[in-house]
This record gives sequence, structure tokens and C-alpha cells, in this order.
Amino acid sequence: MNPADVAQAVPVAHDMSLFGLFWQAHFVVKLVMLGLIGASIWCWAIIIDKSLLYARTKRSMDKFEEVFWSGQSLEELYRSVQGRTPTGLGAVFAAAMREWKRSFEGSGRSFQSLGQRIDKVLDVTIQREVERLDSKLTVLASIGSAGPYIGLFGTVIGIMNSFTSIATSNNTSLAVVAPGIAEALFATAIGLFAAIPAVLAYNKLQAQVGQLQSRLEGFADEFSAILSRQIDERLAHQAHAPAHAA
Repeated sequence: MNPADVAQAVPVAHDMSLFGLFWQAHFVVKLVMLGLIGASIWCWAIIIDKSLLYARTKRSMDKFEEVFWSGQSLEELYRSVQGRTPTGLGAVFAAAMREWKRSFEGSGRSFQSLGQRIDKVLDVTIQREVERLDSKLTVLASIGSAGPYIGLFGTVIGIMNSFTSIATSNNTSLAVVAPGIAEALFATAIGLFAAIPAVLAYNKLQAQVGQLQSRLEGFADEFSAILSRQIDERLAHQAHAPAHAA
């Protein structure tokens, strides 16, 4: 038998471990794999960071609501919040109180449009808080949607390279074909490994953001109603004052 035919008949040993599949892959496939692994690490960093943030925000909201409804005066609560950078319900409360106190600092002390100004301040503050909570979640959505396609791109490149090697060696045995295809499919597996947790975490974290936003909006409505009653009382007092003076 021709020695060259014998060499072709003997399959080349391949390392079928995960590291071996990565190391033997085409350099483009390696870049795709490394990019997807980096994206997966980034996703998990965001997931952990946001999970801790939402847990802290929920605890701070519970604590603030307990203090707010305990009967403590608004002035005392505002002074306690003013000494630090408030977040969540504290930020909504502080923004409304700042606008409330500005109305007393002016010489006119007009309360005619104070309710509308407070509502606008509350809306802007809630929007900022939601943006803070929602930041970086688009990264999870992007990786969740693009990850499988990026992995598929690496798979296509790997399979093309594998078929090119088969055509060059003129050997179509399974022992020659399987390792190259396995290396290529490994890129798709990594893409799914990055995308699936990103999609699941995105949906869960978005639901948590929606719950926190609902609490912010509910507290803003209740606090706006409290301030609105006080505005009406002051307007009524201003209306009665000239009558008594007369």
C-alpha cells in the first residue's frame, strides 16, 4: 500500500475537550468565542449589580414609607433626607418638598400654580429614577437577541473552514469531519450560553423595574394629594384674610 494512502487513512487525533475545541478552532471562530464569553461575563456582572440595586431600593422604599406614614412632620422628614443624596421615594419626596419650600421663599407667595409645578417635578423625578434603575438593561436585551446570531456566524465560518480542509485532504470519513464541525458548533453553544441567561434576566429585571416604578408613581400621587389639600387650605386662608381685615 502507498504510504501516503496509509497516512490519509489514519485519522489525526483531536482533543475533544472544551479547551481543545476552542484551541483548534479557526482564529475567526476563536474571536467570536472570546467575544461571546466576554459578553456573558458582562451580562452576569449587570445581573448581579441590578439584583443588588433593586433589593436595596426596595428595602429603602419600605423603610421610607414606614417613616413617612409614622406621623413625623414633613419638615422633620425633609431635614433628615436633605443631608444626603436621596434615591427612590426619598428623591421623589425631596423634589416635591424643594418646590413646595421655594413657593414660600418668593415675595409673592403665590399658590395658584403650585400644584401643577409639584406634579411636573414629581413626574421628572420619577422619570430620572426609572432611567437610573433601567440603565444597562438594554445591554442584556442586545446580547440576548444578538448572541445566538453571533455564535451562528462563528459556526458558519468554522464549517466553511472544516469543509475546505476536507476538500484539501480528500478524506470524508467521520473521524475527519466530526472534529471540525464540533469546533464550529461550539461557537453556537457559547452564543446560547450568553443569550439565554441575558433574556431571562432581562425579563425578570424589567418586571422588577415596573414594580418599583408603580410604587414611585403611587407614592407621588398620595404625596401630591397631601400637598394639594394644604394648598387649598392656604388659598382658603388667603381668601378669608381680606374679609376679616375689612
